[in-house]
Amino acid sequence: MSTLTLCIVIAFCIGYFCIAIESVTKINKAAIALLMFVITWTLFMIDPAAYIPGAIGDLKASAVSSVIEHHLGSTATTLFFLMGAMTIVELVDQNGGFNFVRDTLKTQSKRALLWRIAFMTFILSAILDNLTTSIVMIMILRKLVSDQKDRLIYAALVVIAANSGGAFSPIGDVTTIMLWNKGVITAAGVITEIFIPSLISMVIPAYILSLSLKGNLQQTEEIIVADETDGLSAKQRKAIFFLGVGGLIFVPIFKTITHLPPFVGILLVLGVLWTVTEIFYTRIHQENEDTADNTNTQKRVSKMLSRIDMDTILFFLGILMAVGCLETIGVLTMLGQGLDVAFEGNHYLVTGIIGVLSSIVDNVPLVAGCMGMYPVAATGDMAVDGIFWQLLAYCAGVGGSMLIIGSAAGVVVMGLEKITFGWYMKRITWIAFVGYLAGILCYWVEKAIF
Repeated sequence: MSTLTLCIVIAFCIGYFCIAIESVTKINKAAIALLMFVITWTLFMIDPAAYIPGAIGDLKASAVSSVIEHHLGSTATTLFFLMGAMTIVELVDQNGGFNFVRDTLKTQSKRALLWRIAFMTFILSAILDNLTTSIVMIMILRKLVSDQKDRLIYAALVVIAANSGGAFSPIGDVTTIMLWNKGVITAAGVITEIFIPSLISMVIPAYILSLSLKGNLQQTEEIIVADETDGLSAKQRKAIFFLGVGGLIFVPIFKTITHLPPFVGILLVLGVLWTVTEIFYTRIHQENEDTADNTNTQKRVSKMLSRIDMDTILFFLGILMAVGCLETIGVLTMLGQGLDVAFEGNHYLVTGIIGVLSSIVDNVPLVAGCMGMYPVAATGDMAVDGIFWQLLAYCAGVGGSMLIIGSAAGVVVMGLEKITFGWYMKRITWIAFVGYLAGILCYWVEKAIF
């Protein structure tokens, strides 16, 4: 490893450590992530020719700009998906669309609510995706749980259940989508063989967390019934709900049909929902110009876009671009090759460690590096639906639960509920790790017996 590469890795690790002690430094994690992004790429510019062939002389700026724009484009797809999903969920929620889900989950018992949240999140994340599901469940939790300490436990379980549910579905997580599109796993194979390990990885942490919850919930002071003064009829509310939730379900179908990135489908749904709600509220305003005008303005998409949590968006930008620099200098590929050499022949250990690493850095470049590093074989562990690829889907998805910034779902929940890195590591990391290992053991039993 060259001196320059070492400096970039050290800069990333220092930034990562500062994010981990955010509760001590009181410095917003988004600010640190942006500094990581800028510093790693600035160091990269000292000698880009070491990493990009031909990046010398007049071609240096052009070559580096091309690489950065490539990573920025990849990052932007995640950011636009996040912004679109958050806006759609908020719009449906503001119009009472999730009231029936809330009513299904509602119970006075803290432990009963925990199990309902766990299974609902697990199922929805396989149908939608773990990112969108996390946003939906946090919005509902805010209406059900008023105590902040209790809600943190529920929110942590949402992260674990969302990642576990996304791991066994070909459309539930970015990494499974990547592996599915690459053709190394099939929809039927990953669902039938990863479902039970994923379920185990959710149930065991849920049980452990349930032991810390006793008694009944306090009634939340937040108004949980949709405001009727906005003038929307019951049919219009239902239309908004079905367009929003149905649209989210349609996103993976749209991707399968058009082969366009998921964020395009999210923007399609947002555009349709935006148009429909504008028509609804414009008609209401025309019918009665004196009433409901202020409420209508507050519930329009243009107003909701101004309330997007930019801290989370900028944190995503900084982290993903910094990881993109590590990918460009070849550190992630070197790491994967080192694992392969150290644990040759034992794909349970290789994928298990990759899963642990996915809780530290983004699992997308890790999985991308594995797909480029390991060729698909005709038979054996490396064949289509082989042990390696199925375990990679499980480990990269579920492993992200071990740290709050180890997955898109975790980062979003961290931003929405203001969960600190230190609290999650102290209270949740070991629980998620136990579930993670139990799932791998379950998969090994499946293969050994069946």
